[in-house]
Amino acid sequence: MNCQDHLLGGRNPLDVSRRWFLGQCGVGLGAMALRELIAADAQGASPAVVDPMAPKKPHFAPTAKRVIFLFMAGGPSHLEMFDDKPQLAKYNGSLPPAELLKGYRSAFINPDATLLGPKFKFARHGQCGTEVSELLPHTAGVVDEIAVVKGMCTDSFNHAPGQLMMSTGSMIFGRPSLGAWTCYGLGSEANDLPGFIVFSTGSKGPSGGNSNWGSGFLPTVYQGVKFRTGGDPVLYLSNPEGVDQAVQRDSLDAIHALDQERLDAMGDPEIATRINSYETAYRMQMSAPDVMDVAREPQHILDLYGVEPGKGSFAGTCLLARRLLERGVRFVEIFHEAWDQHGNLTADLKKNCAATDRACAALILDLKQRGMLDDTLVVWGGEFGRTPMVQGGSDGRDHHPNAFTMWLAGGGIKGGTSYGVTDDLGFSVVDEKVHVHDLNATILHALGFDHEKLTYRFQGRDFRLTDVHGRVVKELLARA
Repeated sequence: MNCQDHLLGGRNPLDVSRRWFLGQCGVGLGAMALRELIAADAQGASPAVVDPMAPKKPHFAPTAKRVIFLFMAGGPSHLEMFDDKPQLAKYNGSLPPAELLKGYRSAFINPDATLLGPKFKFARHGQCGTEVSELLPHTAGVVDEIAVVKGMCTDSFNHAPGQLMMSTGSMIFGRPSLGAWTCYGLGSEANDLPGFIVFSTGSKGPSGGNSNWGSGFLPTVYQGVKFRTGGDPVLYLSNPEGVDQAVQRDSLDAIHALDQERLDAMGDPEIATRINSYETAYRMQMSAPDVMDVAREPQHILDLYGVEPGKGSFAGTCLLARRLLERGVRFVEIFHEAWDQHGNLTADLKKNCAATDRACAALILDLKQRGMLDDTLVVWGGEFGRTPMVQGGSDGRDHHPNAFTMWLAGGGIKGGTSYGVTDDLGFSVVDEKVHVHDLNATILHALGFDHEKLTYRFQGRDFRLTDVHGRVVKELLARA
């Protein structure tokens, strides 16, 4: 056998790609990906037998095993919901101090915009005494379970890059999302459902699009799968007329055999992903309709969330999130794109809170009564907050990255706490600042990962969710 025959294993040189060379010769990213995803076992198992979504071990003992992220896309106003500012009410209609705006970059607001006082009243609730606005009576009832983070800040003042920053740790398209990193690190315990499932319930989808739940440079098996809230949860899940289960199984077996042959020859991890996707879709035909049927829930649970079976809603997706986690799904994200109040602030906030408040609180209560809250991390928040200055006449606020509020519950989070202090006008964080990178580092820590060590090599560099930044906010953890 000559040198070329030895290297190509008897293959036609025209059939050998650069990807095969990288993977088989052990030089570069192909080999690295294969070692992670499709390394055969000691008995010589076929690469496709190794499931990249199989549960994996974290770096250390986690306090959370799964995540529900309630993404309030558009930028909910912290000043009307969680961060009471009496001084802002006092100086309503006045120009803000000039030094406050020095170097400030806004999205659309006029430079001479005056201060706008809070539109709703606040009161203290729970044993912890956390302040919550009258817009959120149900959330007020569970404040002893949540940690309110008032010191959030981010790098972007526009929706798409701000959402990408929150979701992926970068304003650049093409980076893996938090859900993808979670599944890459932990795998999934769902045998017949995707490990990462996404819903969208607002008036439109998120501005950042599918990249909010994409896998970026991670293998695509880790990306989120978007479910619909009505009809088939995934398009084309049902067989077309004339195709029964036996015909479908025969077709999948034939495709599997062809893919397996190609995988054996090329060593491309994306082929393993394709095989996995076909098989997951096949199993989903039986499991997904069952899990999506919330009418199976007892009436008192439907009443707790405010769910009407057959009608898609934010409340319905919160209930579905719990049902999906019970079946082993690792990460569920619900995007509610409805919070961009440049005008009509008062009426729209009432509408948005009426649509979400009850279900968010019900999710906490439901998880707790089932013993799931202890190891389920629930995250609530948007990509940024709103300005203390008025926009749109007398009833609107602009985008504001300098200060906003999020909350976390369960999964080892110290409930009944409030972290972060903003100035008297709610413009900037003055103490206990939490950047998006810090939030993501803390979420990964709860899941059992050192955020500096959960990496993936791409284009010659080890990437991570927090890039080269981030600290774990230990003050938010029940045990540091």
